[in-house]
Amino acid sequence: MFVNKYNVPEYKNPNDVPRLKPNTLRIIPLGGLGEIGRNMTIFEYNDNILVVDCGVLFPDSEQPGIDLILPDFSYIEKRLNKINGVFLTHGHEDHIGALPYLIAQNKEIQILGSKLTLALVENKFKEHRIIPKLLTVKENETRKIGPFELSFIAVNHSIPDALAVAVKVDGRTVLCTGDIKLDQTPLDGRLTDLNAFAELAKNRVDLFMVDSTNAINKGFLISEKEIAPELDRLIRAAKGKVLLASFASHIHRIQSIINAAVNAGRRVAVVGRSMKNNIPTAHELGYLEIPDNVLIDIKDVNDLPDDKIVVICTGSQGETMAAMSRISRDEFPLISVTPNDTVIMASSNIPGNEKSINKVINIL
Repeated sequence: MFVNKYNVPEYKNPNDVPRLKPNTLRIIPLGGLGEIGRNMTIFEYNDNILVVDCGVLFPDSEQPGIDLILPDFSYIEKRLNKINGVFLTHGHEDHIGALPYLIAQNKEIQILGSKLTLALVENKFKEHRIIPKLLTVKENETRKIGPFELSFIAVNHSIPDALAVAVKVDGRTVLCTGDIKLDQTPLDGRLTDLNAFAELAKNRVDLFMVDSTNAINKGFLISEKEIAPELDRLIRAAKGKVLLASFASHIHRIQSIINAAVNAGRRVAVVGRSMKNNIPTAHELGYLEIPDNVLIDIKDVNDLPDDKIVVICTGSQGETMAAMSRISRDEFPLISVTPNDTVIMASSNIPGNEKSINKVINIL
C-alpha cells in the first residue's frame, strides 16, 4: 500500500485491500481517472458488486503494437459471481469497449443500459460470438439489482440515449452522471434532467460523481445546432469530394453531416467498421433519419462526380489504422485525396490525441 497525493491509500495487490466491514459501501474506480478512457467503477456492499461502465482506452503514438487498453479487472476477477449487474451510462467505446472481455469470463452477468446503448453493445458482442444478457432501462425508471436500487436520469451527451444513475443502498445515495453535456439546444431536444438531480438532492445525495471532458475550461460549449449550419456551409462550398472524420458513436454529428449532404445534392458513403455498424443500427432504431437513396456503397464512389460525394470516415482522433489515417497515407484502396477535395475533422480533439491528429493533418 502507498498513499497518493490526495492522501488516499492505493493498493497494488488486490489481496491487500482490507475486507469490508458489514453494511459498508465501497466505491473503487478500476480505470478512467486522470485519463480519457477505460471508464469502469465498482460499487461493493456486503459481498455484492455493481459495475458502472466498462470501457477501453486507445493507445497513443508511444504505445506501438497495442490495440486496446482495458481496465484492471484483477480486483474482481476471482469474484465475478458476486456481480449483480453492469450498468452502462452510454454507448461510447471508452464506456462499453471492454465489456466483452469481462463478460467472456462470466456470461451470466446481466447488462443494463438504454435502448441505443444496448444495441451498440449487441453489435460488439456479435464480433466476440457471445450472447449477452441484456436488460433495457430508460429515464425515470427504477430497478432493484441485488441490494442496489438504481434510478435512471436522462442526460445530454454527444451520443443519444445517455443516462445518469442514482445508486441507493442502505439509506445512502450516490449520483453518477456518466459523461454529460449541458447543451440547451440539442438536435434531439433531450436535455440533461437537472430537475431530477434537484429532486434527489432534497432527500440528500451522499456522493456526486460527475464526468465531463474539458469541464475545467471556462464558458459554454458550442451547441450541435450551431455546428450544423457550419457543416452545411462547408459542404455546399466544396468543389470536389468531401471527407469527414467523426466519432462513429456521435449520432447527432452524423445526422448533421447527412442533412448537409442532402442539402448539397450529394450522396454519402461510409467507411470504417464501427461507422458501418453504428449508422444502420441508429437508423433502424429511429435515432438517425436518412432519406432513401442517400447512402451508397464505397465501391460506387468512383462512379459519381467528385462534387456529388461525401465520405464519412472513422479516425477523427488520428488512430493509425482508422479510415482517415489510411486515406491520408494513400493506403485505402477505394479513395484517394485530390487537391480539389475538402477534408473536415468533424470532432473535438480528445486531450492527449493532439500529436496523432496533427500527424494526419500534416500528411494530408
